[in-house]
Amino acid sequence: MEIRKIVLIHPGREGRIFGKATAVPYTLMRLASLVPADIEVEVWDENWEYLDNKIRTLGKHDLVGITSKTLAIETAERYARIAHESGVQTVVVGGAHATLLPEDVARWADVVVTGEAYYTWPQIIKDFQNDALKPHYNDTEWADLTGVAPLTDRVIAQVDEKRRYWTPLMEITRGCPRNCSFCTAIRVSGQKMRFRPVEEVVEEIERRRIDRFFLTDDNFGLAFAIDPDYTEKLFLALEKLPLRGWTTQAEMMVAKYPELLKLAKRAHLDKFFIGFESVNPENRRELGGKSKGLMKQYQEAIDAIHAQGLGVVGLFVFGFDADTPKVMWDTWEFAKNSGLDSMSATILTPYPGTPFREQLVQENRLIPGKSWRYYDTAHVTYYPRQMSVEEFEREYDRICRTIYHPFRIAQRGLRALSRHPIPRMPAKVFGSFSTDYGYRRTFAWRHAFSS
Repeated sequence: MEIRKIVLIHPGREGRIFGKATAVPYTLMRLASLVPADIEVEVWDENWEYLDNKIRTLGKHDLVGITSKTLAIETAERYARIAHESGVQTVVVGGAHATLLPEDVARWADVVVTGEAYYTWPQIIKDFQNDALKPHYNDTEWADLTGVAPLTDRVIAQVDEKRRYWTPLMEITRGCPRNCSFCTAIRVSGQKMRFRPVEEVVEEIERRRIDRFFLTDDNFGLAFAIDPDYTEKLFLALEKLPLRGWTTQAEMMVAKYPELLKLAKRAHLDKFFIGFESVNPENRRELGGKSKGLMKQYQEAIDAIHAQGLGVVGLFVFGFDADTPKVMWDTWEFAKNSGLDSMSATILTPYPGTPFREQLVQENRLIPGKSWRYYDTAHVTYYPRQMSVEEFEREYDRICRTIYHPFRIAQRGLRALSRHPIPRMPAKVFGSFSTDYGYRRTFAWRHAFSS
């Protein structure tokens, strides 16, 4: 079938903040870049604009692709329905939720994509043109990242990320060898860690003309141990770029590599988002080997990273089977006294495909009637073992109101800002306060809709 236009849609819920959307739809930018130059392609982001009426302008010769996380999959389904009502014959759906639970998406999508679409997407376009589409395309081989989906100039120009978005996203590594019981990473990106060529990373940064970014990598810090030579080469290359700063997810083992931390600072890295996950040692089995719930070790790691002039955002999860309300307040006491630059406090969420969800299903502990929009790490979707749902929600509200009180945000932000030389402080103001502000907004979604 002849293609008039390809439209790639990102369902969102955050909307704009002070005139800009939060994070650029990076995956769709890369998929759009794989579309042949003679075919028109557009990236539509719900966080930037209202999409219902735009979707109604589409028709039979338009190919629609949607990528979605679990919390937005019902919006993706609604968009697919609007597209079909408008005459669109093929809606392709991929992303984390489709990979984790393809049978759920197959109920309403014409084509389901599991795994990495960078290899299957070009084939889908050809099959659409040849009237040979299959209902399911899978790519979970986790292939080498060399030369995969480089961004094209037309996509960069169309998305206009500097004007429309606060946070550019980047990918340097993919996959995580850890196997935390609650995490989707190895199921969505594979258990083998893979690396993009340093030259391709630098080329993309320069062509996009971005001077700051957040890495989408599941656990970039593991590169310190898995391939320190690659990590050193990357940092030395980034050092030469006029970057204002960048941030990444990691685990506390990065503290064991002081020389690489020094290079990271020279490479303009601002801070690590470190998954400490829990201060309760009884939860160590669920943490996949990256954390043991030992606060003394956490403090040593924070101090070692701070010693190199780098910030630390602590990521904590509440609701493991050994957790009680006291664990939440113990976490707050640790975070308050540890010097963390910011912290994330989220509710354990039983995502599809994870061992944690399988356990809850076997034990009949999922709360019935909870739609996927509640799977946002801010809602309780299962019956905890050590407390009631009501007690969990009440204490979680209390702890978050404490953590994200404006005074506490200001206190942590000023402390983080003080680590930078005075001439650099104006450039670091946004990063010092924006993380906590973003987590405060995430918490606010607890009360944005009723159950």
